[in-house]
Amino acid sequence: MSDSETDLKSNVGQQFGRLPATPADRTVEGRVSRQEVLEFFDERFGIDSSVFEPYTFWEKGKGKIWIFAEDAPTPIRIEGLGMTVLRTRQEHWKPTHSAVQRFGHHANKNVIKLSADEAAHFAQGNDQELPAWDGDWGYLIATHELAGDWVPVGVGLYLYDELRSTVPKGNQEALSVL
Repeated sequence: MSDSETDLKSNVGQQFGRLPATPADRTVEGRVSRQEVLEFFDERFGIDSSVFEPYTFWEKGKGKIWIFAEDAPTPIRIEGLGMTVLRTRQEHWKPTHSAVQRFGHHANKNVIKLSADEAAHFAQGNDQELPAWDGDWGYLIATHELAGDWVPVGVGLYLYDELRSTVPKGNQEALSVL
C-alpha cells in the first residue's frame, strides 16, 4: 500500500481528511461522517442540513472537525482549512464558539435567551445560576437581543441550574450593559 493510500485509511494528526458522506463510507476508524455532523446540528439545535450544503467537512487530529466553503484534495497537509466547527471524539459533542457565532442564528432548539446583564457576564467567561431554563441540559447556544434580533453570543454548558460559559479566553469581551 502506498503512503497516500495509507493516509486515506488512517487518522494523521498533521493533515486534513474529508469526512465520509455516511457511516457506511467510513475508512478511518472513529472518524464521524458528514451525515452524522448534519444530524447532530439538526437534532441538538434544529439547524437544517441545507444550511451546510455549500460546505465540506474535514477532520484534523482526533475529533476536531473543520468546515470549509470550498473543495480541496484529500488528504491535505496544511495548518488550517476554513474554521473549526465541532469537537466529536469525546462523550458529548461540542460545537465551537466560532461555529455558533457563524451558524447559531439558524438554531431553533436548545437556544437560551439571555438578558443584557446575563449576556455581559457570559461573554466575559463567567458562569451564572439560571434556574429559569427548563430545556435540555448540555451544550446550548447562548443568545442576546440586539436591534430586535436574537444573536449568538457563544456556547454554554447548562448543568444543575447553572450556565457555564465556554467562551474561549481569547474571545471573552466586556459588553456594554445599558
